[in-house]
Amino acid sequence: MKFTKITLAIGTFALAVASAASNTYHITLDDAAWVGSTQLKAGDYKIEIQGDKAVIKSGKKDVAEVQVKVETADHKAESNQIFMRTENNKQEIQEIRIGGSTTRIVLQNPGQPTGE
Repeated sequence: MKFTKITLAIGTFALAVASAASNTYHITLDDAAWVGSTQLKAGDYKIEIQGDKAVIKSGKKDVAEVQVKVETADHKAESNQIFMRTENNKQEIQEIRIGGSTTRIVLQNPGQPTGE
């Protein structure tokens, strides 16, 4: 009986970790880019999807927050792809496609302030 409880606890923990990981993605920006009114410098970022918003982090520090819509693309992206537009001489992120999956993260009103 004790073995079953331990196995169940470990299984529950593993499922919770896997569930949380499915809403977390990693991207690398080669150049600076804007998300709303926040400029992201070139570097590595973690994106955590929390309902209809994404929290973008650099290390443990929250960098930006933006409204998003998570969609399913027609085909898998081979690698992470970041689609941008140039607005007022600023490169703004519009969409992120996650490599190895059909996940598309579409930023809602990317040129708007991020709730600051």
